Amino acid sequence: MPNTVRNPGLSQVSLIFACGTAAFSDGYANNVIGSAECAVITRTYGDAAVSQHNYSTTISSVAFAGTVVGMIVFGYLSDRIGRKFGMMTATCIIAVFSALSAASSGAHHSLAGMLSMLSACRFILGIGVGAEYPCGAVAAAEQSEQPGIRRNAQNRWFVLATNTMIDWGFVVGAFVPLVLYWIFGADHLRAVWRVSLGLGVVPALAVLVWRLRMEEPTRYKKDSMKRCKIPYALVIKRYWKNLAPICATWFIYDFIVYPFGIYSSTVVNTVTGGSTALSIVFGWNVVINLFYIPGTIGGAFIVDYIGPKYCQILGLLCQAVIGFIMSGLYAQLTHHIAAFAVVYGIFLSFGEVGPGNCTGILASKTSPTAIRGQFYGIAAAVGKVGAFAGTWAFPAVIKDFGSGTLSDTGPFWIGSGLAVLSAAITFLWIKPLTHDGMAEEDCLFREYLEANGYDTSQMGLEGNEAVGEKDEELDASVEEKEVQVLT
Repeated sequence: MPNTVRNPGLSQVSLIFACGTAAFSDGYANNVIGSAECAVITRTYGDAAVSQHNYSTTISSVAFAGTVVGMIVFGYLSDRIGRKFGMMTATCIIAVFSALSAASSGAHHSLAGMLSMLSACRFILGIGVGAEYPCGAVAAAEQSEQPGIRRNAQNRWFVLATNTMIDWGFVVGAFVPLVLYWIFGADHLRAVWRVSLGLGVVPALAVLVWRLRMEEPTRYKKDSMKRCKIPYALVIKRYWKNLAPICATWFIYDFIVYPFGIYSSTVVNTVTGGSTALSIVFGWNVVINLFYIPGTIGGAFIVDYIGPKYCQILGLLCQAVIGFIMSGLYAQLTHHIAAFAVVYGIFLSFGEVGPGNCTGILASKTSPTAIRGQFYGIAAAVGKVGAFAGTWAFPAVIKDFGSGTLSDTGPFWIGSGLAVLSAAITFLWIKPLTHDGMAEEDCLFREYLEANGYDTSQMGLEGNEAVGEKDEELDASVEEKEVQVLT
């Protein structure tokens, strides 16, 4: 009897992870480019790669552009064609172009040709990475409110399947080049960067196999607009007030977090005395990325109890407090680098407790199923623009602060102030979510459309009535089994 009770829940949790676990591939693909290429290619090909071809700026820029394109385009395709189509396509793109990135080569083995091919592959790979947000993450959110998932664990499973997987992808993306460096040594750096990129194929193919037998989420079957025209004027009128503050908080979070990676170099340089040994650089990169894990896992276990809105506010305010402490005590902390590293790690962890975990929940569960992919894709794309803006703005800010302690502490003052601003936006304009809120939002959306003269009879996929009956039967079955266990 206990096994039959658990099966519905285990099956649904498996579906959540099947949808969201590709985020691991995204984290790996994003981080390995910095760990392997920026350190290894520069040493392998010398100043020509940096000064003549400016490859580092080019690759980061095209990857960013590809990710934004993927978020926007696949947000639309996710709603109009289907979640599964988007997820399968995204996984295939990541697998194929991870392999092609590793095999990059130019005519007659020219450096310029190789870097050009690598840049082109990273752009298309970025499209695949961006596609996972409005396809995989949205499908995971929809699966998290299926019968069999306990109401006080819905957001937890979503976080563990998405943001936590991204963070583990970052960690492994930093660790793999270190292991390969140990294996191949300093005389075979070409093998290090090529194999590091090529291994991105493995998690992508594993998730592809996992997704093969998946069906569309029940919410999509019942309430999508795949077979009818989306009334964008009505959608914008009703949901822009939900979208705007989520975009703003996501922009601010990425604007803060991505540039703050510069402080990882402060930790590494101080601890190692400025060592440039790749084993040291890679090793400390792993440590820095591990700082995210306690925050995302710890946050996953509190988000259902206080709600995503207030969990985000909590994380932001705690992060701001730590940032102000680091600003005020920067000189003392940097003389004790272990203390600086710990406080810096706490700063990063609180970011994951708050917006790192919660922006995805808020973006995926404050809109109806019919336009959820586009809603989420726009919010994620705005966040990515924030990351790009921050990486360009913060160096200029540091330069404007001049030399001395203020140039080091200034970004922390700014970042902490922005965290407080983001918390205020969340408190004032983002609505709290309820468990099983997606079904309620879909009902309210249908009522809104019908009140404005829109025919909702074509919403959903063919056979959605049977799907609804099946849901009710499964829900009743699960409740009956839970009662039997309790009694």
